[in-house]
Amino acid sequence: MRVIEFFDRGVSLDPEAVAFMRQDGTDAMTYAQTREITHRVAAALHRDLGGEAAQVAVLSPNDPLVMPCVLGIMRAGCRWVALNATSSTEELAAMLALVGARMLVYAPRSADTAWQLSELVPQLDHLVALRPTAGGELCLEDWMAPEGTRVELPPLEPEGVAAYFGTGGTTGRPKAVGLPHRSLEAMIHAFNAHLPERRPVNLVAAPLTHAAGAAAFPVLSLGGTTIVHDGVSPAEILRSIEEHRVTRLLLPPTAIYALLDHPDAGRRDTSSLRYFLYGAAPMSVARLEEAISVFGPVMAQFYGQVEVPMMCAFFSPQEHSEALADPALRRRLASCGRPSLVANVAIMDDEGQLCGSGTHGEIVVRSSLRMTGYHDDPEQTAAVRRPGDWHATGDIGYVDEDGFVYLVDRKRDVIISGGFNVFPSEVEQVLWSHPAVGDCAVIGLPDDKWGERVTAVVELKAGARADAEEVVALCRERLGSVKAPKQVIFRQLPRSEAGKVLKKTLREEYWAGHDRRI
Repeated sequence: MRVIEFFDRGVSLDPEAVAFMRQDGTDAMTYAQTREITHRVAAALHRDLGGEAAQVAVLSPNDPLVMPCVLGIMRAGCRWVALNATSSTEELAAMLALVGARMLVYAPRSADTAWQLSELVPQLDHLVALRPTAGGELCLEDWMAPEGTRVELPPLEPEGVAAYFGTGGTTGRPKAVGLPHRSLEAMIHAFNAHLPERRPVNLVAAPLTHAAGAAAFPVLSLGGTTIVHDGVSPAEILRSIEEHRVTRLLLPPTAIYALLDHPDAGRRDTSSLRYFLYGAAPMSVARLEEAISVFGPVMAQFYGQVEVPMMCAFFSPQEHSEALADPALRRRLASCGRPSLVANVAIMDDEGQLCGSGTHGEIVVRSSLRMTGYHDDPEQTAAVRRPGDWHATGDIGYVDEDGFVYLVDRKRDVIISGGFNVFPSEVEQVLWSHPAVGDCAVIGLPDDKWGERVTAVVELKAGARADAEEVVALCRERLGSVKAPKQVIFRQLPRSEAGKVLKKTLREEYWAGHDRRI
């Protein structure tokens, strides 16, 4: 089944149920109204792009119209290109050019960026604003086909790409992960098996272009309601949980910490929660215990990556409670749970042999969740394939005797900060362009809020001067706020005898005393 077919199942449960709305109750759309939008979008795509399999990108902060638009792209048989609204124009252009996107649906606040992208990406010849703009540009309502239009689904190709998600590599070059219908179907089945719930009320505050958006698909299959927040505001999230009787939400640890630190955390009624999902970044065990004490036995962790989305492993609320209740099991709170019902997870050594329990090695996954590959990059795709149909995650960890998976370190140097991947080489390239910088190393350091904070360790040229503010400003201008360093350290870099900068040595200095080094 395709995502759009799961949605149609949700429509059949109750067409008049609310599918999406803002936190204040405005812009509410029923399943019937959402279905109408998907058909109108699909028909317009067939009209303007001449058929199926075209790449259509969406650039927007969280908005109730985003997912109906995405569903319309899928109904047309086109491919959704998920864009990060915080990325720089250059990064967005690289992604659009890589996948050959022909259309961009953009939020009004991104109008200037959209026009810049149309100049940078020659094949991007269709721009549509998600909502009316001050300048009167073509907007979704005027662009869509007339009401009452119906579009037949194209034949199902399980290996056909449904969506592209951007990621990077050890070089920081952009890569586009192609997720097929088969992958998203497996993810939805895994969610519904591990989070059994009738008509969930789902709160989305994390970006819809990331895990939070994918996690909305299974909610649609159950006829549930998604409450859309434009950003993470602890006070608004806590209020929304109470007012809308939210049953599930997904946040990165940094946002959970903000909720715990807010004075309303113990005052608002959050008893409706059944699943408080976390993942995408390291989480402090101490803060996890605090979250359980505040929100109850509802915390649940997922483990995955863009290439094998979300549900490779799952740590259920019950397993959290068992770990808290038994001192002998308490160490499990540092794990990411057991393999999910749709995945095999194992540890592999450098020779390609599977390891026994307790042995450290690379975490590998065999699952129908797996991507088709990196778009137009067979070499990088082959680099993550392992004998036996295993996918290499690049994470170092181990599996204990009870099957719980533990992440220990990251094989590559990718930094996970606030749920976003940051590739050090990209930041280093910008730092090296500063006239005062002689050499640098970008690493992730432990941070109670962000999980890891992007840290630039900078060695200045002899006699040169620079301050942290100008270094951060340069990176923010070139890369956006997420990838800009949160900290700049000026010092001499440790090097090997061959002159290579020893990032591992740097990390070990600052990670001392922390159990989880990822």
